[in-house]
Amino acid sequence: MKILMVNKFLYPKGGAETYMFGLGNYLNSLGHQVEYFGMDSDNRCVSNSIDCYTDNVDFRNSNTYSKIKYSLKTVYSKEAKCKIGKVLDNFKPDIVHINNINFQLTPSIVYAVKERNIPIVQTVHDVQIACPNHRMYNEQTEKICSQCSNGHYAYCIKNRCVHASLLKSTVAAYESYYYHKRDTYNLIDKYICPSQFMADTITKAGVKKDKIEVLHNYCDNHKTLPAKDKSKNYVLYFGRLSVEKGIKTLLEVCSQLPDIQFIFAGTGPLENLCKNIKNIDCVGFKSGDELNMLIKNALFSLCPSECNENCPMSIIESLSLGTPVICSDLGGASELVIPGETGEVFSAGDRNGLKNKILKLYNNPAILDKMSENCIASATNTIQNYSKKLISIYQSLIKNKG
Repeated sequence: MKILMVNKFLYPKGGAETYMFGLGNYLNSLGHQVEYFGMDSDNRCVSNSIDCYTDNVDFRNSNTYSKIKYSLKTVYSKEAKCKIGKVLDNFKPDIVHINNINFQLTPSIVYAVKERNIPIVQTVHDVQIACPNHRMYNEQTEKICSQCSNGHYAYCIKNRCVHASLLKSTVAAYESYYYHKRDTYNLIDKYICPSQFMADTITKAGVKKDKIEVLHNYCDNHKTLPAKDKSKNYVLYFGRLSVEKGIKTLLEVCSQLPDIQFIFAGTGPLENLCKNIKNIDCVGFKSGDELNMLIKNALFSLCPSECNENCPMSIIESLSLGTPVICSDLGGASELVIPGETGEVFSAGDRNGLKNKILKLYNNPAILDKMSENCIASATNTIQNYSKKLISIYQSLIKNKG
């Protein structure tokens, strides 16, 4: 099978890229042919056979003239549509698998694919279809926002949701109006939603239910890691140190629990605040086996997000390593944790609720041991199992294409 993977960034930048590269490598190992399309850059690490990519667009850091010049291009990119057409005509893929494309590539590429009668799958990594700001979170008020629900995208302009910029917010709102008016998103043959929350969100935004498949993200079980060091006695948070991740709430709780050692692995705008609390050890950004061992040796990990996350990899990675999780009840996070079996769930922003859950697990080693066993038993969504389901979806779409 020939598969064209599409994403705006073609280098390791975030979760979408990690997902795509891991999936692409595994599909290649099974004998499938995988090529990639997106923006060119000095650190691009994947390719297509004719080395055809779009120019790099940096809407965030561009000057005023460039922002105006880019504004129309970030709604509909003729360049992206033309160049992906060349890749499609050369590679002749059986299926196109889209990831993140808005602003830099734009949904214009969907029309190039459909003109060639090639099925399209899209993994939904964020809430862009429902929210022009991609986050359903207002950075100015530090609160969840759903004002653009049901197509009221003018609120994005009113609230200056995109980087607090009137121009960027106007462009984002116009993009949403434009593609929903054209019903472009229903040209996608199948959406892979990593959570039921995401499936419900894009359905409310106008995507047809029969186009959606819920598949929680995959994670390897790291079976080659050393055994858990039971002498360790810390609670772990790993991820971005920012308001929407619930860090302010977590810091208040940590300061009320001076006898418990916390490790924070990550960076972000609240990093300095985290360093001011005596029982928090800020170890910075970690990855690979170093991060995996931090997770594996922790008593349990924390995911106190105060925004609607899709399918937090921090939870999936913890469970796969036998580490129970305490998470908030927002978004898709609580779909991954079984209260009392693989962790606990609390109401987002509830300091007392979070504190009580931490004390419950910290003071009950027997409960933690049982939860750890349950975590390992429940971590079945390996890349092998995930790919088997995905390939079945690919094959069904190829067989039934018009």
